[in-house]
Amino acid sequence: MSQVDVRGVSLRFPVYGTDHRSLKRHLKHWVVGGALRERSGHVPVVTALDNVSFTLKSGDRLGLIGHNGAGKTTLLRVLAGAYAPDEGEVEVRGRVAAVLDMMLGMDPFATGYENIRLRGLMSGLTASQIKARTDEIADFTGLGPYLSMPLKTYSAGMVARLAFAVTTASEADVLLLDEWIGVGDADFIEHARIRLLEMIQKSAIFVFASHDLNLLKDLCNRFMILKGGQTSGLLTAEELDIVMAQDQVG
Repeated sequence: MSQVDVRGVSLRFPVYGTDHRSLKRHLKHWVVGGALRERSGHVPVVTALDNVSFTLKSGDRLGLIGHNGAGKTTLLRVLAGAYAPDEGEVEVRGRVAAVLDMMLGMDPFATGYENIRLRGLMSGLTASQIKARTDEIADFTGLGPYLSMPLKTYSAGMVARLAFAVTTASEADVLLLDEWIGVGDADFIEHARIRLLEMIQKSAIFVFASHDLNLLKDLCNRFMILKGGQTSGLLTAEELDIVMAQDQVG
């Protein structure tokens, strides 16, 4: 049984190279952001997540809502294990696939095929699994002979095709997604959409951060609003509509 338990998680980032007042002046132009505090030694600290707790079980599809800087991507990275919380615990039962920073681990001097192996290993696939899936990944990219060429010769769209194909090559119990795919030509975007929908359907738990509220409502059955690193807790679609209506009135 897949499950995600987040218990009292807080995460802070020290901000070096600036003082507290100048950072405040910089942040005042942003609508939202982590809470700004000051540690001993006068080092400004941004609290990206503040005492976040929730539990997800098989069948849950969680949509994360919030402006830039609200903590959505940070929370996804904590769930993926990329960030360790300063306080609290995260327990994830099941295999995780994170479609977050797709360019992570890509080597511009290596060929497309070599990057398939590198990124596959970073995603937790074994060498034999990568070998068995290489042809399918290569076919999905549509890059043909370019896969034998160094990544530095690719256009941005070609790199995105390769990164997406490798990142989504493995099945997962817990699928984490930061925004919908929007890179490439119309045909590739449609193929990517179908692939993501198939992954979502096969996953036990899905966590999705997006600014597209309609898309979130189409794909998710639970919702969480983040603001300054704090959360609303888990909401149903009906509860979400009530909270957002109250915010607009306020």
